[in-house]
Amino acid sequence: MLTNEQTQQIINDYKTSENDTGSADVQIALLTARITYLTEHFKTHKKDLHSRRGLIKLVNQRRKLQKYLKAKDENRYQELIKRLGLRR
Repeated sequence: MLTNEQTQQIINDYKTSENDTGSADVQIALLTARITYLTEHFKTHKKDLHSRRGLIKLVNQRRKLQKYLKAKDENRYQELIKRLGLRR
């Protein structure tokens, strides 16, 4: 899982204002980090089906936030996708 230091670093990298901890940008970045961690986890634990269900939930949640951000601000969405290295 992500440590508190890693979480704070992601928040600092993607925040849109000084006190921002929950904008769509930050949430998408945090979800991407958790998804990456779980993807690596499944390379060694192929039969961990309970965590796989959680991964699917995280991916769907990230997709919904991306859809929201794209509808709200297309330029911010494009920049975030580029920074995170996600495909559209």
